[in-house]
Amino acid sequence: SDAICNFVICNDSSLRSQPIIFNPDFFVEKLRHEKPEVFTELVVSNITRLIDLPGAELAQLMGEEDPKLPGANSTASGFFRSLMSLKRKEKGVVFGSPLTEEGIAQVSQLIEYLHKNLRAEGLFRVPGNSIRQQILKDALNSGTDIDLDSGEFHSNDVATLLKMFLGELPEPLLTHKHFHAHLKIADLTLFDEKGNKTSTPDKERQIEALQLLFLILPAPNRSLLKLLLDLLYQTAKKQDKNKMSAHNLALMFAPHILWPRNVTANDLQENITKLNNGVTFMIKHSQKLFKAPVYIRECARLHYLGSRAHTSKDDLDLLTSSGSKELQPLKSQKRSRLDSCHQEETQQRTEEALKELFRHVHNMPDSAKKKKLIRQFNKHPTALTPGSDVPSSPAPRRTRSRSFSGLIKRKVLGTPVILERKSRDTTPEPVRVSKENVQLLQKCGSPAHMSQAKLKSLEGKKEESCRRMRARLLSKDSSSL
Repeated sequence: SDAICNFVICNDSSLRSQPIIFNPDFFVEKLRHEKPEVFTELVVSNITRLIDLPGAELAQLMGEEDPKLPGANSTASGFFRSLMSLKRKEKGVVFGSPLTEEGIAQVSQLIEYLHKNLRAEGLFRVPGNSIRQQILKDALNSGTDIDLDSGEFHSNDVATLLKMFLGELPEPLLTHKHFHAHLKIADLTLFDEKGNKTSTPDKERQIEALQLLFLILPAPNRSLLKLLLDLLYQTAKKQDKNKMSAHNLALMFAPHILWPRNVTANDLQENITKLNNGVTFMIKHSQKLFKAPVYIRECARLHYLGSRAHTSKDDLDLLTSSGSKELQPLKSQKRSRLDSCHQEETQQRTEEALKELFRHVHNMPDSAKKKKLIRQFNKHPTALTPGSDVPSSPAPRRTRSRSFSGLIKRKVLGTPVILERKSRDTTPEPVRVSKENVQLLQKCGSPAHMSQAKLKSLEGKKEESCRRMRARLLSKDSSSL
């Protein structure tokens, strides 16, 4: 089935505390199912980076040519293989048939039972009872449910039947076309300081090569191989009880999962030790072999989410080094734009509030409180009058009017004031306000409207009082004389 990612909103509070299962190989599986040719080319290109595959062996790995296997030139062996394949087709649903998900579901019952009985001495080496094995085999072929825990079957019966199932597959579990690649992986060794090959196996490269090779196995083969290697790994962990080490288990299973079908020991000759050691290595490192390498995950992710495909580990290193450098200037530019927008919005709101404040103050009736507020405005040069921007260069100092009416005109009307020299125009002086003024103004009542005629009458009354004061002073001076 295709790999599909679904996002579900859960409203059940009892399920929200459950851990979220994240599959790091999601995009790898998605690419494998949706675009198998692109996926195979990606994986094989990295396999050839690790092992040397000549043209014929590479074509066999890609499935472009039939694999050339040991003993294939023998006419007798070829006739024997074709005869056995015809007999296997007539046998049942599970045994002797090509591997399917239904067959794996039946065989998984055997694997699950063996996980519970790993302490039996000589497991997979000691044969079971042939009659009980035939009964169990017929039940699996017919698809009936089997109660292995009833005590009717022994663990050696089940273990022998599992090996029989693997041996009767039309081709080995690791497939014929991968045979030469496994031989090359077994030859991967470390290099010394001078660049010469040594006899020490290069475990890291072997693990990486097996990870890649398992990725291009058919899906049923890969599923069963994972179940089988995990069972053998758990069996080897209890070798103090069952006396079966990883090497002993490899001797039992290498002919069934890796050797080409119907070959003899003479056909393989010097490769027998190499193949057995290869299966031993798979059992010991089985917990690492079914994870896609990091660069394959990244390539698959970029294939769907990114604009550029990276096909090797070197490309991934370049991506991580350049990605962080590109993100930094983008983040700083975005942050500066947000800051400037925020400052402009704050300044605009402040100006609107100040305009409303000054309008309220200067429309108040003439009183001692109003004079006090205006004096406080002049003492605090911290805030500019709304509508007047901060001057870029110092403005020329303006002559201040000493009359009360001139002050009102400057603060309220905001219009040019005609001073004693009528030919010179001036601009309104910025008025400053503080927090204390705002608090005082909030306590004031609604302002009364002061018209231009009232301002002129006030100015006239003040000039009249000044003339009267001068006349009194002159009369007092003349009387004293």
